[in-house]
Formats: sequence, C-alpha cells, structure tokens
Amino acid sequence: MGLKWTDSQDIAIELSDTYPDINPLSINFPDLHEKVCALDDFDDDPERSGEKILEAIQMLWIEEMD
Repeated sequence: MGLKWTDSQDIAIELSDTYPDINPLSINFPDLHEKVCALDDFDDDPERSGEKILEAIQMLWIEEMD
C-alpha cells in the first residue's frame, strides 16, 4: 500500500530520510510536489495535491528535522 497525499506525516518522514541535506524551509511548493511524487512509496494522483496539503507536509518535515 503506497503513500497517499493524506499520509502527510509518513510523507514527511520519507522526505526527511530521502533528502537529509535539504532544508525544508528553503524548498518551494513546486519542488516539494516533485520530491513527494518521486518518493518510491508514493502512489497517488499527482494532481490531487494543493497548497494546503503541501504546506502541511512541509511543516511536518520541518518537525522531523528537529
């Protein structure tokens, strides 16, 4: 079972593990969208995301980095 856009916490963990050298504060939403879609476990429609979802993922990723 792959990751869906609603799995914000799990996506943030995967991003933290996959991109440890990226500061989530410095990434823009188009780049974040691209990185989420590129995750091995991601299995959802790329068009189903929006700014609110990406913002939630970014905030959770920031928390993971702390």
